Amino acid sequence: MLQRPAPADGGARVVCGLNQRALVRDRVARGTRIPMPIKIPDNLPARRTLEEEGVLVIREHDAIRQDIRPLRIALLNLMPEKIKTETQLARVIGATPLQVEMTLIKTSSYTPGNTSAEHMLAFYQPWQDVADQKFDALIVTGAPVEEMPFEEVDYWQELTGIFDWALTNTFSSFHICWGGQAALYHHYGVPKQALPRKLSGVFPHDVVTPNSALLRGFSDRFPVPVSRYTGTRRADIEARPGLEILAESKAAGVCLVEDRNLRQVHMFNHLEYDTASLGDEYGRDVGAGRDIHTPENYFPDDDPTAAPVNSWRVHGHMLFGNWINDVYQHSPFDLDDIRDQSATGGEAREKAGAGRR
Repeated sequence: MLQRPAPADGGARVVCGLNQRALVRDRVARGTRIPMPIKIPDNLPARRTLEEEGVLVIREHDAIRQDIRPLRIALLNLMPEKIKTETQLARVIGATPLQVEMTLIKTSSYTPGNTSAEHMLAFYQPWQDVADQKFDALIVTGAPVEEMPFEEVDYWQELTGIFDWALTNTFSSFHICWGGQAALYHHYGVPKQALPRKLSGVFPHDVVTPNSALLRGFSDRFPVPVSRYTGTRRADIEARPGLEILAESKAAGVCLVEDRNLRQVHMFNHLEYDTASLGDEYGRDVGAGRDIHTPENYFPDDDPTAAPVNSWRVHGHMLFGNWINDVYQHSPFDLDDIRDQSATGGEAREKAGAGRR
């Protein structure tokens, strides 16, 4: 267990803490389940949902009393329905056998219109307010802006600042959907390509790199929810040193990419989605008058009135669990020891032509 360091005169406690941490790491490595809670704000709407589902959630005053250094994860939530996204990600993070403290952050250059100002004020901190802190990991979600050029997004300049900040202030980053495309474009100049129509549905994906720690426990082929208007070509990724494709689909293209140079994961699809997420998006698209197709392989018999069946949940938990485990195994106990990842990744980015002179 990650314990706080003992005072200078408490040598016995230091030894005990290190032994206990080693014990937990050994059990995690062997797959032994050690129920541990996720720490989120007491009044966050996601709390009730998670508690009803049996996810262990620790209250803030109880977490303070525990002699544990939890994993600190910052969530930059760019999705329009923020409460749903908070719940989805807290669910998969909270299912791991480690205590996690989730900090919600927001951009200052854009004010969301689909979430109440009261909610944003109560639970989100502007990125600038935490920029002097360090975290074990950062998660950046997707955003409904993928049809726009990156540079035309209102908060693009601030987002690129956050990407650069993460290189020195976080141990690892996990980017989802447009967030993954944006990070790859910023760091490596990898472009996104417009698709003929929105790609929506649940598609079979194949494991490309079976020895990847992120895919430990995965089936050779597994279903993944997809919801996007753009894609990223395999050739553009393979042309950048240090980027490795872990999973892809014949129908939906590249799904999962690992950047070992910068300790980043890019998932272009949505293993974190709820059962109803694709259906809710389909309903909004229809209501907005968009020329949209029924999500493929999602509704039974392609009947939008039929309740969909969740076939991807276990793989979503495995992916985030494997990532959290990897962060726990390698992130320094003292977050001040996080080194500048740009130093190790700079050469690869230069070779890939990053910086777009």
